[in-house]
Amino acid sequence: QYKFRDLTIEELKNVNKTYPNFTFSMNTYTFKDGSQKDLLNFSGTVPVKYGNSYNIPIRLWILDSHPFAPPICFLKPTVNMGISVGKHVDAHGRIYLPYLQNWSHPKSTVIGLIKEMIAKFEEELPLYSLSSSDAARQSELLSYIAKITEGETDMKSKSKICGGKNEGCFNKITVVGAGDLGIACVLAVAAKGAADKVVLLDLSEGAAKGGTMDLEIFALPNVEISKDFSASADSKVVILTVNSLGNAQTYLDVIQSNVDLFRGIIPAISHYSQNTVLLVASHPVEVMTYVSWKLSAFPKSRVIGVGANLDTERFQYILTNLLKAQVLAKDAWIIGEQGEDKVPSWTSCNLAANQMEAMAARNSSEKVANRAMEVLKGKGQRSWSVGLSVADLTDSILKDKRKVHSVSTLAKGCCNINSEVFLSLPCILGTNGVIEMVKLEEDPLVQEKLQSSAGSIHDLQQQLKL
Repeated sequence: QYKFRDLTIEELKNVNKTYPNFTFSMNTYTFKDGSQKDLLNFSGTVPVKYGNSYNIPIRLWILDSHPFAPPICFLKPTVNMGISVGKHVDAHGRIYLPYLQNWSHPKSTVIGLIKEMIAKFEEELPLYSLSSSDAARQSELLSYIAKITEGETDMKSKSKICGGKNEGCFNKITVVGAGDLGIACVLAVAAKGAADKVVLLDLSEGAAKGGTMDLEIFALPNVEISKDFSASADSKVVILTVNSLGNAQTYLDVIQSNVDLFRGIIPAISHYSQNTVLLVASHPVEVMTYVSWKLSAFPKSRVIGVGANLDTERFQYILTNLLKAQVLAKDAWIIGEQGEDKVPSWTSCNLAANQMEAMAARNSSEKVANRAMEVLKGKGQRSWSVGLSVADLTDSILKDKRKVHSVSTLAKGCCNINSEVFLSLPCILGTNGVIEMVKLEEDPLVQEKLQSSAGSIHDLQQQLKL
């Protein structure tokens, strides 16, 4: 099966010579698309010094195009080990390294890969010891992870890892990320009384800093701070606020860094809360909502971006209270792409009885909308204002309000958009996320702008490595 059999055998002999504890076998590997191949793989431990000396268990799958393609690498933790999700390891134990991304034969070798793996693990230890009470939960989680690494994920599984007396009995939400935006969301949700319990997942390294420490000092009722994904179990809504703070050089690098971060978060969140609604506030919201949808394998209705909800609420307020255009305000929405390319639109075209009056009414509404947009430009999106918007969306979902919000949703099929992109569109929200998309007034200019945004977002997504 191996196209370059002699080269592969020669390299594996070198691996065996350097790491004689590795065991080799032939097993079936199932890829994400469901295809299967019998692949050579080897398991063993690599020595890592992190204060003390540790033996880190790993498993490497050798593709049939080796050595011209890099191995697929995983940690193999025992039931007494927990995975430390980080820059180079996701929640499934999949290992990501620059060496793998830049793989090029003959410069790149398995020995060289293992050396870089050891070096990176010595900077950030990928595993930690579990207490005996956590070990049982880890055993069940490891069996689930094993299925994922073999391509057998069943997102409809009914098994629960983190049961408890309150399981499924109340409105629990989780906020992922303890930066300014994450803390703003916690405070806004708590102030609105939208949830019975709020979990803040702090994924930062080291001891609690800044606002997280203050939340612990001035303990809020029903707010829990944790670094363990299992604390999020059975959340009705999970709010994603994390953004990578890496040393990216280009805009694409920044987004890819966020994608890499989400790759270690979304599968774990999806596992512990299989029926949750994902509410994405990370940037850029359209792309990261798409990434969350792809990584979670959730239905499109349960993956939502905060999108233009804040801008829409402001827009309607300006129309009603500053420009005294109450009639227009109730049908007015900001849609499309967050930022400079957002556009005003309307969900009602019953402004006049005949064509001439309709044209005059449309011209009038456009003038008012333009004035409102000018006022809107001066309004920044600070963490606390986005937090209030997130709390508003969370409240509509948890309480099944069936209220219309402009949120990022899968736009394929709308306005002649044929690609899988997320754009802000008016949607009715309820317990299971998006119930229905509200029909917009047909405006060729608006449709053209939406199609342009969809095209640029799709082009960007095509350059990302999921």
